[in-house]
Amino acid sequence: MALPISPPLSPMLAKLADEIPADEGWLYEPKWDGFRCIVFRDGDEIELTSRNERPFTRYFPELLAPLLTALPTRCVVDGEIVIPAADDQGLDFDALLQRIHPAESRVKRLAAETPASFVAFDILALGDRDLMNEPLSVRHALLLEAVSTSTSVYLCPSTTDATVAQRWFVEFEGAGLDGVIAKRLTDPYTPDKRTLVKVKHRRTADCVIAGYRVHKDGNGVGSLLLGLYDGDGVLHHVGVAASFTAKRRIELLGELAPLTTDAIEGHPWREWAEFSNVEQALVGERQRMPGAGSRWNAGKDLSWVPLRIERVAEVTFGQLQEGRFRHGSQFVRWRTDREPSSCTYDQLEVAAPVPFARVVGKELR
Repeated sequence: MALPISPPLSPMLAKLADEIPADEGWLYEPKWDGFRCIVFRDGDEIELTSRNERPFTRYFPELLAPLLTALPTRCVVDGEIVIPAADDQGLDFDALLQRIHPAESRVKRLAAETPASFVAFDILALGDRDLMNEPLSVRHALLLEAVSTSTSVYLCPSTTDATVAQRWFVEFEGAGLDGVIAKRLTDPYTPDKRTLVKVKHRRTADCVIAGYRVHKDGNGVGSLLLGLYDGDGVLHHVGVAASFTAKRRIELLGELAPLTTDAIEGHPWREWAEFSNVEQALVGERQRMPGAGSRWNAGKDLSWVPLRIERVAEVTFGQLQEGRFRHGSQFVRWRTDREPSSCTYDQLEVAAPVPFARVVGKELR
């Protein structure tokens, strides 16, 4: 490619904040819950790269033709790949994960069955012009002029009104949005630096602690496996709580040691725990189990230590999607006053579904 910017290129990153900044000089956008993607186009040649600078092109072949139609002939555009839910009620992140598969035939089938969309929110090069050192105000104006929308390529909604951004934060969680991103209009594009601000939904839930994984360095507890009961009394794996200090990892190992005795007997996830191959452990759609292999980290050790179903912990979570917490949860405290059987999905506040088409509609701009 003969572009002023060539792959690989790391995107800008964001740091977490508790509130949407409300002073002057900010551009606000929805925070999409998809795959970050930078698109490089040079004539008929298009390359898609992920946040970790891995190639995306082969996984989303259905985006190539729409991008050729929507993007300028020579450009580099930053955005997000998402898959709208089949009923248009928000986004389907599980369908997005299914696309990262080694079999080309499977990718082609899923591309037809669950086509992806691309949401553009920044432009880094246009023709021979490198825009990375230009302020966001310049880049954003060029983006709005240069990129046209299609059935699967959209311009990201944006506003400079903090009141509107706060409304989006509340109203559009049900569309699968993960909060709001704030960008300074005077900032250049800074790859791999946390110069953006993200405000995410953060709530707490009381969860069963059904097991743990040892930290990758072999010392102490790396993550706690979280469970919630459904209306039929089935315990589902909903995520993990992690990010403990080295000291706390060792303390947790001691605290949980007594619960490992006879833990496998009668454990609701016993079938999974007894298999060394996590793919063999999946027991169908009826119950969510902790162990689907990561497509990004092939060979990653996902073994875990079962615990007797006796402990309850309060954890933070941002978003519930397809019965699981999206992104990592944080441990808050032990809930010795709660029985595991009381840890049900009913305690969770779930946002009302919002059509994806409404989020990318003109009324948001």
